[in-house]
Amino acid sequence: MQNGRKKKENKIVPEVRIERLAAEGQAIGHLPDGKVVFVPYGAPGDLVDVQILRSRKSYAEGRIVRYAELSPERETPKCPHFGVCGGCKWQHIPYALQLATKEQSTYDQLERIGGVDIREKRPIIGADTYEGGRTYGYRNKLEFTFSNNRWIPAEEMTEGVRIDDRDGLGFHIPGRFDRILDIEECHLMPELNDRIRLYVKEYCLTHEGFGFFDLRSHEGVMRNLMIRTSESGEVMAVVVFAQDLPEQRDELLSAVRETFPEISSLMYITNAKANDSIADREVHLFSGLPFMTEEMEGLKFKVGPKSFYQTNSAGAHALYKVARDFALGDGDASEQLLYDLYTGTGTIASFVARRVKKVIGIEYVEEAVEGARENVLRNGIRNAEFFAGDMKDILTEDFVNRHGKPDVIITDPPRAGMHPSVIRVITEVARPSRIVYVSCNPASQARDMLELGKHYRALISQPVDMFPQTHHVENVLLLERIPNGDK
Repeated sequence: MQNGRKKKENKIVPEVRIERLAAEGQAIGHLPDGKVVFVPYGAPGDLVDVQILRSRKSYAEGRIVRYAELSPERETPKCPHFGVCGGCKWQHIPYALQLATKEQSTYDQLERIGGVDIREKRPIIGADTYEGGRTYGYRNKLEFTFSNNRWIPAEEMTEGVRIDDRDGLGFHIPGRFDRILDIEECHLMPELNDRIRLYVKEYCLTHEGFGFFDLRSHEGVMRNLMIRTSESGEVMAVVVFAQDLPEQRDELLSAVRETFPEISSLMYITNAKANDSIADREVHLFSGLPFMTEEMEGLKFKVGPKSFYQTNSAGAHALYKVARDFALGDGDASEQLLYDLYTGTGTIASFVARRVKKVIGIEYVEEAVEGARENVLRNGIRNAEFFAGDMKDILTEDFVNRHGKPDVIITDPPRAGMHPSVIRVITEVARPSRIVYVSCNPASQARDMLELGKHYRALISQPVDMFPQTHHVENVLLLERIPNGDK
C-alpha cells in the first residue's frame, strides 16, 4: 500500500477480436465501448483478453494476456525469442499479409498525413520477388551487447535462476538500456552469425579475464560484438572491449581466427566511454582485410566496420534500381546534373553517374564521404563530387549557385525526414524538374510532402520491402515540378 491506497491494477478486457494490422507493428481491435485498442503480437481473427496499459480519449493501448481463439491466418514464429526480443514482431503473420499491410499503410500515411494525390500507386515489391531476396537471413549486419545482468524471460523465472547465470550476449530489451536478452539463435542473418556469437560467448565464460560488461556501473571487459557479411560470402567480425588488455584480447581473437577461417576481416575496438557509440573510436585490424566488398551490377563498394550500407544487400539493389529509373526516366540524361542528398557511401550516386553529366553527393558523416570518394574512384567514375557536413549547412543558396542548379535531386534522409531549411532550398532555390524521395519512414515522407506538395506533384509511389518479419518499409516517391511551382 502507498499513502493508504492499493496500487491500481490495469483492467483486463476479455474476448477482444483483433480486426487488422496497423502501423508500428501493432494490431487493432475494439473494446466493448467502441474505443479502438492497439496491441502488439495480434493477428487478424484472434480473440484475446487484453490488459489495458494506457487509455486515451479516442483510443487505448494494451497487451494480450490470453488467447481465447487463434486466428487461422497465424503462422508459427520461427524464432524462440519471438515476443520478447522485439526485433521481428510479425513472424506470426503470413508474408503475403505483411506485404499487403505495408503497402496499404504506406499509401494511407501519404494520403492522410501529407494529403498526397498520387497519380500511380504501384504494388509493393516483396523480398520474395527481387533477385537474391529472402524473407529470413537477409540482414548483412547485426550488433550484440554483452551484459552481466541479462534479462530473465518469464518461463526461466519459474524454473529458478542461479545467481551465477546472469551473463548474456544479445539484444537490448525494448525500452530497457540496461537489460540484454541473451540470444541463442537469430534468423535475420546467415547461420554462421549464430556460431560465431555463441563461440565468443562460451569462450569468455570459460576463460579468466573476460567479465561481461555492467551497463550501469560500466565495469567489465567484454562490451560488444558486431558481425557483417557480404553477398559474396565475406565475413567481418568486430569485438569491442571496455578495457585495453592486450593479453586477453589477443588470446580471444586468436581463438576466433583459428576456429572461423571464414572470417575475412577480424578487428577490435577499445571503448571505455559511457555509451556504446564507436564513431569516435579507433578500429584496429587483427587479421585479414580492413574492409569487405559488396558488388552491384559490376560496381564494387568497400564496406568498413563503421561504413553505412543498407542492411539488406539484395533489397538495396532492388530499391536503388527503382530510384535510378525514377531519376533518369526513359530519355537521354547525359547532360543532366544530379544531386544525391544523404548519399552515404555514394552507392546511389555510383548507380546513376554513368548516365548523367555529373553527380554531387552530400553526406553528414565525414568517413562515409571518404568512402564515397574512394568507391567512385575504384569504379572508374570521374564525374562525381562529394561534400561532408550537416545537410542544412551545406545545401544553401550559395552552394547551389556555385555548383549549378540540379536537373534531378535524389534524397534519402534519415527516419525523421528533411530539415525545413533543406526543403526550402530544394523548392525555392534548386528547383529541380524531378525529385526522387527515398524514405524508410512513409510518415515523415508524408509530413515533408506538406511543403514539397506546394511545388511538386506525386507521379509514382513504389513501396519496397527490405525488412520482412517487421513492420518497416521503404518507399520511393517520384515528384515532378508543377508549372510555375504552385498548384
